[in-house]
Amino acid sequence: MHVGLIVGIGPAATDYYYRTLIQAMVDGGRDLELTMVHADTSTLLENQAAGDVNKQVRIYEELTRRLQLAGAEAVAVTSIAGHFCVGEFKLISPLPVIDLCDVVRDELHERGLRRVGLLGTKTVMESGFYGALGDVVVIAPGPEWIDEVHTNYVSMAKSGVCSQQQRQVFFNAGQRMVADENVDAVLLAGTDLVLAFSGESPGFRVFDCAQVHALKIAEFAQTVRPCRS
Repeated sequence: MHVGLIVGIGPAATDYYYRTLIQAMVDGGRDLELTMVHADTSTLLENQAAGDVNKQVRIYEELTRRLQLAGAEAVAVTSIAGHFCVGEFKLISPLPVIDLCDVVRDELHERGLRRVGLLGTKTVMESGFYGALGDVVVIAPGPEWIDEVHTNYVSMAKSGVCSQQQRQVFFNAGQRMVADENVDAVLLAGTDLVLAFSGESPGFRVFDCAQVHALKIAEFAQTVRPCRS
């Protein structure tokens, strides 16, 4: 089936989803039907920080209508920060939404992970992944880390490049959560964190939210359309 992505909220996240979808479809022996539309990083982060759900939902609705006109049959947002308004968006979206929050919650239960740490934007961390993970215990970095993680994450997401200094901030914050809070794993709760963690050994177990979301989108894309009589 034809999937639509709302991308652009961090160039690395867009690239990661695109490459993951291509490989999953190749592995499944299917062609990828995909249309992408661009959302602005700065606008989204401003709306998230201001808690302006309605403004961001209107942006998503307009972008989704473009996807619908292009033939898409479902939509997904390739940003965890961008899910701060996903509940409201799902209520008015012209297309079914493949919700990252639902996918992550279900996968955590499947893997038996009951206590997790978070790395991502300040809103994601302080909200405990928007309160979307059910009975999973969610731990944010301590107050001495949370602003530093946020600042370095936003800078990395906008540039599409991760410096060694930024990588070390994320690694140190994750190691501290494991040591102090005994978490089962640290959620990469920002899709651009692939820049910091790909091919690296941070010293703790990670759960890549973007990966499980992208694979769920690929699962939908490989669904065979029902025959029309």
